[in-house]
Amino acid sequence: MDISEKIDELESKLAYSFNNKDFLKEALTHKSFSNENRSLNLKDNERLEFLGDAVLDLVISELLFKMHTGVNEGELSKKRSLLVREEPLFQIAMEIGLGEYLLLGKGEEQTGGRLKSSLLANAFEALIASIYLDGGLEKVKDFIKVYFVSRLTSQTTIIDFKSEIQERIQKDKKGNLKYSVIADDGPDHDKTFQVALDLKGEVIAQGEGKNIKEAEQMAAKMALQKLYALE
Repeated sequence: MDISEKIDELESKLAYSFNNKDFLKEALTHKSFSNENRSLNLKDNERLEFLGDAVLDLVISELLFKMHTGVNEGELSKKRSLLVREEPLFQIAMEIGLGEYLLLGKGEEQTGGRLKSSLLANAFEALIASIYLDGGLEKVKDFIKVYFVSRLTSQTTIIDFKSEIQERIQKDKKGNLKYSVIADDGPDHDKTFQVALDLKGEVIAQGEGKNIKEAEQMAAKMALQKLYALE
């Protein structure tokens, strides 16, 4: 499938037709591909990723602001951070099947780049920026709502377990927490990490996840259950 066919198929999936296809082409171009194919003079998606991150923050902030009228700034920030972190963006990219449309260099292709969580999350942010530049703020708001409305009502209730246990431990003056990676298994593109949570020299919980942050969150959750009977 050539790039034109990729663009046509992806537009159909996204239910959005680009006025300027170059925006979408740029969003799909990883730097490994542009570096290996300099003669094509293609821009990679890193600048779009930067812009998309800011656009997503703005749109999610506005949605949360309107949905949670009685919630203070600190809580709104926590809710937003849970929605715009790597894991949910990776999940949405997988729902779209974004990985199969990316232009990757040979090395990135061989190491499973189409399934790498950070690469896909970044590409999704670049996609957001491409729609913003092509269609404006209202169009990108509509696009973001499709994938985030359910998450706004469900994921925003999830506790940031690391912050929760940190606040409780500090309040109770129990000491300092330390997270350590104790194991990682699997190929580079599909690793599973194990993290131990230490309090005053004693391991109080362990957690497992597809990345270190996720494993730390699970360790914190287990510690909350152990120390505070928090489900």
